[in-house]
Amino acid sequence: MPNGTGHVAVYAAEEIAIRRAAPVTTSPTRPPLPAVQLRVPTDEDAHAWHAVFDDTDVMEFLGGPAELSLYEEFTARQRMHDARLGYCLWTLLDEQGAVIGFTGAQPWPQEDWGPVGEIEIGWRLGRSAWGKGYAYAAALATLDRLREAGVPHVVAMIHARNARSVAVAERLGMDLAEEFTSPGGNPGRRYELALA
Repeated sequence: MPNGTGHVAVYAAEEIAIRRAAPVTTSPTRPPLPAVQLRVPTDEDAHAWHAVFDDTDVMEFLGGPAELSLYEEFTARQRMHDARLGYCLWTLLDEQGAVIGFTGAQPWPQEDWGPVGEIEIGWRLGRSAWGKGYAYAAALATLDRLREAGVPHVVAMIHARNARSVAVAERLGMDLAEEFTSPGGNPGRRYELALA
């Protein structure tokens, strides 16, 4: 599937599971996963991310809402990652093509703490998309694309009190590798998953 700027890759969770030879389980209490669309972030996505994430609940574990300039730099960096590595934090769109957040992977961005040199998988969704399976479905698509790119393993660095993100990591089958305190004094968890 093309993943260049402007191209959208659409994934149905059931198709991902077939390619990975792992069944997607459905139950009467859990609806089927939504189809997800991932694209390399555009200049316009900086504005969309800013709008979707300008919410104290969404940014509760990330220091609060950020300025537009941060997202302009962030989306530019993701385009660079995609061009250089073949993966990045992709813009996540719902079935109607509306931006609802991002998911994907990037090299760990810190140089002075954390899993320096590792590839971190991550996701962030606007509040309207919570609880609908988008983060999990998009993370499955991300893992599939990372395997295709030859990435041997990934980490996820999650605030320990971020129950939604912890649940996604655990549902992906990631192993808790470490509990830590961030330089800002926040409790965190480092999850790992081998992809080979």
